[in-house]
Amino acid sequence: MSLSAFIREHHEDITVEFAAFARTLMPTGANMSDAEQRDHAEEILTAIDRDLSTSQTADEQLLKSRGRGSAKIMAAAGKLHADARIRHGFTFRSVLAEFRALRATVLRLYSQSGASDVAGILRFNEAIDEALTESMDRFALQTEMFRDQFIGVLSHDLRTPLGAIITGAALLAVPEDNPQRRSRVVARIMSSAQRMERMVGDLLDLTRAKLGGSIPLKPGPADLQQVCEEAITEIRAGQPDAVVGLHATGDLRGEWDTDRLAQVVSNLLANAIQHGAGTPVTLTANDEGEAVTLAIHNGGAPIPPDVRPFVFEALTRGHADDTVGSIGLGLFIARAIVSAHGGDIQVSSSSEAGTTFSVRLPKRT
Repeated sequence: MSLSAFIREHHEDITVEFAAFARTLMPTGANMSDAEQRDHAEEILTAIDRDLSTSQTADEQLLKSRGRGSAKIMAAAGKLHADARIRHGFTFRSVLAEFRALRATVLRLYSQSGASDVAGILRFNEAIDEALTESMDRFALQTEMFRDQFIGVLSHDLRTPLGAIITGAALLAVPEDNPQRRSRVVARIMSSAQRMERMVGDLLDLTRAKLGGSIPLKPGPADLQQVCEEAITEIRAGQPDAVVGLHATGDLRGEWDTDRLAQVVSNLLANAIQHGAGTPVTLTANDEGEAVTLAIHNGGAPIPPDVRPFVFEALTRGHADDTVGSIGLGLFIARAIVSAHGGDIQVSSSSEAGTTFSVRLPKRT
């Protein structure tokens, strides 16, 4: 039996084993489903089968082995696989391990069958290498883009509050007898310093989430209703014109990191107020037995469909995360905190229904 025929016949066995191994590499807090893992494995196997079934001259094989083949059948599969893994926080080392495992799985099962297809095995290794090369190129590109975005956004956003602090300090250095003016300058300096502190905190959270896969938590007894009430009070102090309402039902007590949970509610509230175009913002918290749900709703223009899949990505300057004082991390951090608690966060948006961010948290982390 040829290797191509073997892969088609044992497609399910290979997929199951590969998906099981991929689960062991999944970062803490990642929300990739079993179906997604299987889909990616099946896509690669299908591309491999198509590659093995495509006629190939000796010259084409030589070029392909050197990464200069013209067919590029596996390149698309490798790129899609890398993009999916990047979205779920996999590292390039994890993807390398996946391809090693896929190669080993196929060759081991094929050798156990007693069949022999040397030419097919050579073609198979070439196909795996082509997909792997494309995946690593995608990771390199993503890392470069992320670095450029990080530096650009950081330098741009920190420059504004830093300039305000420098200007305010210069004004305070000038002797004068106007206590009200000096008080206003001090207030602006404090506000700018607090903005910079929030930005630095966001960057630390980004680093933890990207490098460790999950934001560290200190869970303890917490009350979601109390967290929401305190977040609303804080928001109203900074934005007195905002109209925010809370509807809470049932037992909303659980075991969470209170400070982190407050960060989630504050980020989502700030986002809703920013994009609500002055419409009322509503928080709805419900008891769901072993879990609680939180929904933050606002009116205004909906999130465009092409932006919606990326609203939780880091450093994405889109409709849903460009609040004042933000460096494009608010929704990313909210998702990371919710995921670290074992929960889930989703968004829905339309002209008729408005925009709603929905959070579901188990009562025990």
